[in-house]
Amino acid sequence: MNKKIAWITDTAALLPERFIQEHSIHVLALNIVFEEGALRETVDMTHDEFYDKLRNSPKHPKTSQPAFGEHVALYEKLKDQGYDCAIAIHTSEQLSGTVLSAPMAAEQAGFKSYVIDAKIGSYPMQVMLALGIELENQGHAPEVIVEKIEAMRGKAELAFIPASLEQLHKSGRVSGMAMFLSNLLNIKLVIEYNKEGGVEVTKKVRADNRAKKAVIEKLERAILKSPVKEVAIIHCNNEAGAIEWKKELLKAFPSIQFTPTPLSACVGVHAGEGTLGLTWIRE
Repeated sequence: MNKKIAWITDTAALLPERFIQEHSIHVLALNIVFEEGALRETVDMTHDEFYDKLRNSPKHPKTSQPAFGEHVALYEKLKDQGYDCAIAIHTSEQLSGTVLSAPMAAEQAGFKSYVIDAKIGSYPMQVMLALGIELENQGHAPEVIVEKIEAMRGKAELAFIPASLEQLHKSGRVSGMAMFLSNLLNIKLVIEYNKEGGVEVTKKVRADNRAKKAVIEKLERAILKSPVKEVAIIHCNNEAGAIEWKKELLKAFPSIQFTPTPLSACVGVHAGEGTLGLTWIRE
């Protein structure tokens, strides 16, 4: 008899509402901490409201994982609803404590949970969830599903270009001198997730076009390893920029499906409004 599996993630994935409803995904909201207190992403504010607050906030906000009590309450609810277990896919441990809290919350609720560190954020988390749900529908055991999702992680890649270093400076990621020189010389950074789930600067170039070229070259290297059928053009409140880049990308890669996809507000806190990037999972 197949186990009744609950699927859990967090707002780092920023799943489309249709996907959440269609597959009954349980989403824990990450927090944006402004001076007046913590606001839960997608729950206490829309993304438009977040960017309005970010522009006008006298003090730069911080980010935090979901409250532990919310985590425990979710597992208790799933237990009461008759689920046998949960498979939780959370954003990288190196960027959020959510994936570390999950096993403790499940244990406190007395509920079986399989917790996966996605080692990345955004669109790849949705692909992992979609694979898991497909495998569940095929009748696979939770242990097999987890193994296959974890095998997929090594084929996921993400690179983005912060719009400016101002937000990175405000959040303490770069120095004031680095921000000054960046603005003076039009220096752009390319930031990528590494295999351990951390983020690192992989390129420092002058001008947006060179930064985009560096990200595209990363995609080209990925395609040489194995096919890439879908790519998300990720952005922080910059859909127009993502749509414009899509036109260019389709000319170079006509066989790939490109989809503009917003990033979590937590990324916007650090990378800033206007940020663009690409992410995919190889076949």
